[in-house]
Order: sequence, then structure tokens, then C-alpha cells
Amino acid sequence: MTRHDEAAGLSGQDQVTLRSPAELADALPYVLGFHPDDSIVMIALHGPRGRFGGRLRLGIPGTPEEWPEVCDQLAECLITSSQRRGERPDGIVLFLCQDPAEGESGLDAMERLRPLAQRLRIACGAMEVPVYEALCLSGGRFWSYVCPDQRCCPPEGVPLALPGTSVMAAAATFAGVHVRGSLREMEARLAPLVGPRADAQERALDVAAGGLVPRILERTDSATVRAETLVLVGQMLDRLRAAPTATDLCAADLRDDGLLGDEETAAVIIGLQDRVTRDWAARWMEGPDTEAALRLWRALARRCVGSYQEHAAAPLTLAGWVAWAGGDEPAARVALSGALKADPEYLFAKLLHQACNEGLNPELLRRCLRQGGVDRAVHAAVQEELVRAGAAEPVGPGEAVEAVEAVGTADSVGTADSVETAVTTEAEQDEKRFEQQVDRADEGEQQKRRATDGRTGSGGPAAASAPGGRRRPEGRPRTRRRTGGRGTRSRR
Repeated sequence: MTRHDEAAGLSGQDQVTLRSPAELADALPYVLGFHPDDSIVMIALHGPRGRFGGRLRLGIPGTPEEWPEVCDQLAECLITSSQRRGERPDGIVLFLCQDPAEGESGLDAMERLRPLAQRLRIACGAMEVPVYEALCLSGGRFWSYVCPDQRCCPPEGVPLALPGTSVMAAAATFAGVHVRGSLREMEARLAPLVGPRADAQERALDVAAGGLVPRILERTDSATVRAETLVLVGQMLDRLRAAPTATDLCAADLRDDGLLGDEETAAVIIGLQDRVTRDWAARWMEGPDTEAALRLWRALARRCVGSYQEHAAAPLTLAGWVAWAGGDEPAARVALSGALKADPEYLFAKLLHQACNEGLNPELLRRCLRQGGVDRAVHAAVQEELVRAGAAEPVGPGEAVEAVEAVGTADSVGTADSVETAVTTEAEQDEKRFEQQVDRADEGEQQKRRATDGRTGSGGPAAASAPGGRRRPEGRPRTRRRTGGRGTRSRR
């Protein structure tokens, strides 16, 4: 489920008046930033003019038996989150978006979903917030569950406006807002590969896991694996940055997949299961790194095939973070939702998803990463901002404490700087070894390249760039390793 408070890219000064159900239906993709598929969408209205407020989207539950409980939760979530920001909704607009099933017409789909619309209206009414309009969008047409006027809402439905022909489309174009296609299309860009390519990738992942997992678990060699992973990431980013641009998204994804080998992607996917490596990789987030990093994390998510699909939580979380940091909130929500589907307990994705939905400023997290406040400090900073903004309780019972591994109780968690001061001498030694290993890995790669080019001395190509164009990530990762039987996949 996603919640957010601004239309995708529209500022408060870009006001558009919607006067009919047809204009409401046409505005929906511009409000969300994409065309929702199989979705319940609820929008809070405020004031006498019905100003848009908070928005909520959830996939339509597959069985009608789930509808009553889901409806109650959705109504409570939207209304209470609006109240928490100081403004209780005066009304709600509801959308049910689902294409007809096989052998079904749009009218049939609308009638099938009518009980769901009615149950949502009852749930909102029970909290004394009326549903002013409830629309069903299916098969290229829309129907109103509320409007009795057959002149504007006939029983056979009304065709949706052609893309780009409405007042809302003109205003969105003027404001620089782009609809990114359908939700299904956005999710497809993150879906695992299939066919022979997937079989080859899974074999490469088996080999990489067999070679890297023991080294990650072995304390004396884990820093080397981290360094090797970051060097590989830097090389991949250089390759993607040098590739020619492609306007077609499908062609661009195929091109990116062709630039990455099975063995190297497998090594990076396994390496990113270490949360320290993942947090360092999150620094590729600004300037020339943004686009290439987003493409890389998406490509790595597509390589998490077969029995390794759960491993996609790490690259999908990184894709969500880079998209959010770059201002693309719709893409960020889709990626973070995918990460939580891959691993519902992946804490870093849960924190970022909540922060994105609550409309927090990603600059807080960017500042932590620039200053070297990775790992626990990142989690602490996000959680601190959520609590400061009154964005409800922590992600889950005890999870805030686990996220930061602070000494004492959750109340002892202060700023990111205070968390950094809680690290041990052992962590300082870990980070020093890690930085040395990064240097050695960079030097080793340079020597390999010089040998390949038939050159010696210092004339070979430079080492792969690190986050922000640096030779290696700046800052100092402050981590304290836990002991005990933990697997290679960190759920942070």
C-alpha cells in the first residue's frame, strides 16, 4: 500500500479545477504519476472547493472475503494519516481500476466490483467522512457508482478521454509532469528474467553463492568481498554511463541487460546481501551517478531469478532509494513495494517506503550518506525523522531498536551523530580494514587492465569510479558485527 500527499510533480501553484466525473477519471494518472492497474485509489478532499490531499493506493484483494477488513483498514489509514497532519478530510474520492477478466466486459467488471465500492463507502461513512464520488475504470471506460444522472454517467459507461487531450493533460505538460505508463509496465521492468537467460543466470548465482557466502561469513575475509563488490559496481556503472541513450524503455532495458555478464551480476547480487556493502552502494545517488545507478539496480533486480528472487530486496531497495532521491516518487514506490514483496521483513525497504509515503525530505538521508553515516546511522536518521514528523509509531515492535543496534532502549536513539558515537573499537578496526581492502582491490583491477593492454607503470586506465565519482567511497562505515548464526542475507 502506498500513501502520498502531492500530485506527481504538480506544485501547490499549479491548480486545476475538475468539474465532472469524466475529468476526475482523466486526472487520476497525473495525480499518481502512472496508470494504476488492479488498484483501489482513495483521495482525501479538503475545504469547500474539494482540494486534493492525501492519496492511498492498494491492489484490489483477490477474494471478496477479504474486502470488509481491507476496506475498514483503508478508510482508517487515509483519514487518520490526514488528521495526523492537522487536517481531517471533508470528503473522499474513490477509484476502482481493473481491466475485465477473460470473457468479461467492462460493464461486468464494474458490477462485480460494486460491492467493494459500497463497502468502502460504508467504511468511510462510519468514520463520518462521506465519499463524494466513486468511479470504476475498466476496459477503456468509466462508470460512477454515485452519480444518478444518465446524461453524464450512462449505464453503458463513458469512454475515457484520449491521452493528452484534456485540461489536466495540458496543465501537467506545462508543469513538466510525465505519466510513466501503467503500474503493470513499471513492475515489468523489475520482474525477473525468464527463459534460457534466466537458467544461465541462476547457474551463475549458484557458483557465486558457493564461493562468496563462506567468505562473507568469515570475519577475516568479509571486508575483501565488500571491496570487490564495490569495484564491480563501479565498473558496471562506467559501462552503463558510456552506453548510448535509448528512448524506448524496453529497448533500454534489453541494452542494459546485454552490457552485464552473468558472473559479475551474480557476484554483485550476492555481495549486496551484506548490509554494509549495500549501504555503501547507496552512495551512488547524485549527479552523473543517478541515472546509471538506477539502471544498474533495476538490471540486478531482473537477474534475481529462480530460487534467488528473494535476493532482489537489496537491489530493489537501492532502486527505490535512488529514484526517491532523484525526485521520482512514483518509481520509488513501485521499486520499494517490489522489495517488500520479495522480502516483507526487509527493514531498510520498510523504513524508506514509510518515509517516502509520509512525504519526508530525502535530503536527510542523503546528508547521512555524504557524511559517512551509513548502516545504523542511516536507519536511525530515517526513523528519527519519522518520529519527529509524527508519522506514527516505529516500523514494528522493537524494529527501531534492532535497526540501529543502539545501546539501551529505543529512547536512547538520538541523532545520526549520537548513534555514530556508540560504535566500538572493533568497528573502527573493521572499517579501517575495509578501506584498505578497497584500495587493494582498486590497485589490483588497474594492474589487470594494464596487463591486458600490454602496458606497465602508471599509464593504464583509472580504477572504476566510486560513488560520487570518487576513487572509493568517502566517509567511514561504522558498523558493529553481530555474532551468532546469521545468514548471508541481511533483512536490514
